[in-house]
Amino acid sequence: MSEGAGDGALDGEPTQDDVDAVTGQIGRRPRGLRRIAHRCPCGLPDVVETAPRLEDGTPFPTLYYATCPRLTSRIGTLEADGLMREQTERLETDPDFAARYASAHADYLAERDAIEPLGTEVSAGGMPTRVKCLHVHVAHTLARGPGVNPSGDEALERLDAWWHAGPCVGPSADDAS
Repeated sequence: MSEGAGDGALDGEPTQDDVDAVTGQIGRRPRGLRRIAHRCPCGLPDVVETAPRLEDGTPFPTLYYATCPRLTSRIGTLEADGLMREQTERLETDPDFAARYASAHADYLAERDAIEPLGTEVSAGGMPTRVKCLHVHVAHTLARGPGVNPSGDEALERLDAWWHAGPCVGPSADDAS
């Protein structure tokens, strides 16, 4: 894991400052925000936990959502470099990776269903049969810790220290690059 990436603490209900930071990060008010699931070493939220149903009742199966624009940009680079394709191919050729990925899917469903069952086996990020979105997997790893999601673990290990430039939003933030 990138140095310092595991330093974020799990929090309870988000403060107004947290909501404002996430709003600045994603460019809109967050929907279904339940809690801050991980904090960047700079102190801002970088992963949020979202309710399984949005305020209007719409199902939203993505429990963990990466919000920091620097983090998401770097994850996007890994996607463009082919990491999702490589990991999807490994699901067919590496039984250990496939078993750990299936376990990540089960963990994701259990976490979400403990909040509110959606009555579906759909989790997020293509689990358990393909790797579709590294953002989901890195968010899962940051929220739950290493060893839960092998796709997220591997992606996180390849990321540089996105937080070194300081906060991504706020008065001292530069652009999200």
